[in-house]
Amino acid sequence: MTPTAEEIKEAVRDRYAGAARRVAASCCAPAAADCCSAEPAGFGASAYTDLAPGEVPDAARLASLGCGNPTAIAGLKPGERVLDLGSGGGLDVFLAARQVGPTGFVYGLDMTDEMLALARANQVAAGVKNAEFRKGEIEAVPLPDASVDVIISNCVINLSTDKPAVFREAHRVLAPGGRLAVSDIVVLRPPSAEERADLASWAGCVAGALTVDEYLAGLASAGFKEATVTPTHAYGPTAASALITATA
Repeated sequence: MTPTAEEIKEAVRDRYAGAARRVAASCCAPAAADCCSAEPAGFGASAYTDLAPGEVPDAARLASLGCGNPTAIAGLKPGERVLDLGSGGGLDVFLAARQVGPTGFVYGLDMTDEMLALARANQVAAGVKNAEFRKGEIEAVPLPDASVDVIISNCVINLSTDKPAVFREAHRVLAPGGRLAVSDIVVLRPPSAEERADLASWAGCVAGALTVDEYLAGLASAGFKEATVTPTHAYGPTAASALITATA
């Protein structure tokens, strides 16, 4: 039986809440450097190949569950306003905050209390002033129209059961000419009925993933222009990580 949208949301929330608790409880301890399972190359913290030691709090790095590095493709400029959809432990927020500088600002949006608590603690540890973490869902962004210049996200949009709403909200909060630059999972074939019925597959970023054509069509329907999807590397038998860019 196909799970409801609320059941899927709770499965996703539980997965990321558990990840935040594990990081907060043990992954930052000096003697527990290997407590978190290693991610495949290009996933999780391994996607950030240019991070210098101590550049971000260990808890932000270890809590990264993404499939790429959106700040590497966003082309952020000093003074820009940025929104990170599904900001998790805050890694991309902190990197973006550094790139936009003191005249810019970054919002991190997440629906999971445990991740928000971890991100706010990481913000204090990192000494980042030009950022704010807000609780909310990516289908209903708690920001005014045309309030940001750039939207980034790392392997989160696939988790939503209402992607048209995500794309509409992203277009709404972007200023004219703003841009979206995300890393996400795209599938090489539509997920099967069995996969879509599996809550673990939803939380694991496969059951809710779109094909490239579906992604491009969704962005176009929301009003985005010049959208491109660039596959980067394979992940399992049916999905690949991709970089998606578009202009509002």
